Amino acid sequence: MRKGILFSLIALMMLFMAACSSTSSGNQSSGNESSGEKSADVIELNYAFFAPAGTFPAVQMEKWAEELEKRTNNKVKVNTFPGGTLLTAENMYDGVANGLADIGLSSTTYEPGRFPLLAVSDMPSGYPNAKVASKVIADLVNEYTPEAFKDFKIITTFASEPAYIQSQQPIESLEDLKGKQLRISGATTDLFKELGAAPVGMSQSEVAEALQTGIVNGYVSSREVLKDMKYAEMVKYITDYPLTVNTFVAVMNKSKWDSLPEDVKTVIDELNTEMTDFTGDYLDNYVGEVLKWSEDEHSIKTVPLKDSENWTEIGNKLQLNAVKKAEEAGLPGQEYQNRLKELVEKYSQEQ
Repeated sequence: MRKGILFSLIALMMLFMAACSSTSSGNQSSGNESSGEKSADVIELNYAFFAPAGTFPAVQMEKWAEELEKRTNNKVKVNTFPGGTLLTAENMYDGVANGLADIGLSSTTYEPGRFPLLAVSDMPSGYPNAKVASKVIADLVNEYTPEAFKDFKIITTFASEPAYIQSQQPIESLEDLKGKQLRISGATTDLFKELGAAPVGMSQSEVAEALQTGIVNGYVSSREVLKDMKYAEMVKYITDYPLTVNTFVAVMNKSKWDSLPEDVKTVIDELNTEMTDFTGDYLDNYVGEVLKWSEDEHSIKTVPLKDSENWTEIGNKLQLNAVKKAEEAGLPGQEYQNRLKELVEKYSQEQ
């Protein structure tokens, strides 16, 4: 009798222990699944850019990441890689196509042969500031999407303000410009050859030393670099004549875009135009601050052109050459230029 009771108690204990073990195992499995589901719910996107943090395109990049995370209630996490830490300007778009980054931001101006229509709008076109240039070029990219972007999702488009000559000696005419060695990039090469300068191609990181050693007499760029790159310490004059712009386009890997939930896609589409406007406004306001700082702290002077009509004539000729090249490539170059002029007028009047 006692043995029967003892065996019964032992059996009950074993059943209880087995049940506890099963419950514990079940809870652990459930916890792992919950953790897996939580991890799967957070979508991570890697966003690459070639220039340093703090430059205006990188400010746009961080703002875009912040807004996307906020508007998706942190369903999306964006890892930003400025300064060429993930992809450089030379391989940005190809790197995104190959999945090395989910999103990449670069300047199409650095690859003029790849974007023949954008070469037309990068030329001097009467843009008064970055906001107008950004809105105009964003519309053109949407209406005449480059073939090179057909396998990407365009995230946003914006532009620099027009470039200005910033130099160690005053440049007020074509005569002053003749033979001057100026650091240039992108679309400005042919323009400055026609204007009579001696354009020098080099990376932004080489400019400071080139100015200090006299390799170049100045450079051609939008004016925020006076402070961002500390060039105000090495030049003294800005020539008051707007030149070319740099076009920036951020793109997403198409497969990554296709994999996103519809609610996330909706937010990204909403941010497209918003970031165009944000970046233009930000840069124009910042340039205003930089110019005042440059004048107050470094006595930078802005000088007018005495023969601006000659510069305009040369710029118009080169833009027509870009139109012709686009037409020869089977693209609507003349139609594009006509639309460009309409949009510049439209957005300039809205200022």
